[in-house]
Amino acid sequence: MTKAHGGLGILEEKEVPVSMRDGVILRANVFRPDAARTFPGLLVRTPYGKATGGLERFVRAGYVVAAQDARGRDASDGEYVPFTVEDTGDAEDGYDTVEWLAKQAYCNGDVGTMGASYNAWMQWMLAKLRPPHLLAMCAYSIPLELTEVDWCGAFRPGRRVRWWMASIAPDLRRRQGLPGPHTKAEAAKIWDEIEHGRWLGFMPWLDLPRYLPKGLAEYAEDWLRHPNRRAWKFVEAHKEIEVPNLDFSGWYDHCNGTMGHLDGMQKNARTEVARTQTKLVLGPWNHSGLGKRKIGEIDFGPQAELDLPDLIIRWFDHWLKGLDNGVDREPPVRYFVMGSAKWKRATTWPPDGMREAFYYLASEGCAAQVEGDGLLTTEPPEEAPCDVYTYDPNDPVPTLWTRALFTVPSDRRQLEYRQDMLYYRTSPLEEDVEVVGYPEVVLYASSSAPDTDFFARLVNEDPDGPALEVCYGMVRARHRHSLDREEFLTPGEVTEFRIKLGATACRFLKGHRIRLEITSSDFPNHDRNHNTGRNDLADTKCVTAQQKIFHSVEHPSRLVLRVDADI
Repeated sequence: MTKAHGGLGILEEKEVPVSMRDGVILRANVFRPDAARTFPGLLVRTPYGKATGGLERFVRAGYVVAAQDARGRDASDGEYVPFTVEDTGDAEDGYDTVEWLAKQAYCNGDVGTMGASYNAWMQWMLAKLRPPHLLAMCAYSIPLELTEVDWCGAFRPGRRVRWWMASIAPDLRRRQGLPGPHTKAEAAKIWDEIEHGRWLGFMPWLDLPRYLPKGLAEYAEDWLRHPNRRAWKFVEAHKEIEVPNLDFSGWYDHCNGTMGHLDGMQKNARTEVARTQTKLVLGPWNHSGLGKRKIGEIDFGPQAELDLPDLIIRWFDHWLKGLDNGVDREPPVRYFVMGSAKWKRATTWPPDGMREAFYYLASEGCAAQVEGDGLLTTEPPEEAPCDVYTYDPNDPVPTLWTRALFTVPSDRRQLEYRQDMLYYRTSPLEEDVEVVGYPEVVLYASSSAPDTDFFARLVNEDPDGPALEVCYGMVRARHRHSLDREEFLTPGEVTEFRIKLGATACRFLKGHRIRLEITSSDFPNHDRNHNTGRNDLADTKCVTAQQKIFHSVEHPSRLVLRVDADI
């Protein structure tokens, strides 16, 4: 059916059938200007339920927008295959839909794709097949590989289980005639108000798939049984892609592994335009708050706010309409520096030209309180006692985030009552320190367990405000060298761990302190290491572990920061 919005000059066609090469019908909602001429097309493919509105800005800007349900989802026919396996058919479906849109009477043949997260994954998959009418894409906030969603062999139950239960399962229940909930809204309400505690406390995780509907359960179990599977292979896909991409992500985005696409495209893309014109914009945002100034309870100021639809329209105005609006002359990277509220530009991510600054851990053995004697010092350590804490998987350090279970910037002062965290802090800074890129912690530690976790978190202590989380990283001991092999600890033996923290750009202002927190859990952001050396996803037994952190001449534990020397 076609109808015009009152006074908007926009035509809608609902449930438009699009035939795939194997005869399966996918359905799209099409929004287009009410005008007797052709326009460039924008395609959004999604497993989350296609848009029924909200795309007016793009249409008013002179685009036809097709929003399509992925195969086996909502109004589309066929069988849904999640992105946890290599061959899902989404690449071919995307190719066929781009070419279908290009041939419609209202489209001028020039097509772009857009969307975030899973929708971005779908764009990368189709782009590697090189549809002839695809000219540009805006695929943002999707990591290079599935293994980056769950880090270092650790499962991330908070985000993942809610995604299974509230995002993917409801439509499968509806299609299979199973009892509800049948919509994302219904499922989210049940999760938030009733059942989140039940599922987040579930053990063992490998039993959970039996509570999921067919078409999801078997794939969820397969994911849990093969956490090292690399199903996406975008590192290989970049060399097949001919069109430039516009990417967005944030310092608190759990999918900010998307930053790696820039380097991959710059080095390996099939055409010069794809290599030189792919762009990346990074702000103080999380996955669901891209472009916003306030994430959780933290307000980064008006400078942090960007109008993403406006930037996306400008992007496609250049590549699909040929407008000389300067997009092609902009540097590849724009990034927001927390603390200074300034935007900077770079040609690569991370930017070149940073110098390394070393901050060594030190204490007299009393770093378990924030006002204890744990120090970060630029002087190499001398002999000193180690710091000790107990990690109990039945009493893990709780994740600080909202009920939606997206990573948010947090005020770490809320956890200072805990007895299983160590704190190392600089003296109040005598001058600003601007950190850009990926901090690293070289940690010398021992455990009484054959396997355990260590978390390192960089924090910006404001003497008059919050202790703001900047970024963090973790290591699962058995996978400290490789996700593809297990190397267990010798209990009590000092071992070197290298922990890469997440990407950031943060200016620690004069008078602030740089703080490093060391602990062994962050639940339910990450699953609890049971400290047994068994498969934590299949086993329910948990034991406590005695953790020791060493800082001496022989074992110089340290925080390594990449510092902008030009501030």
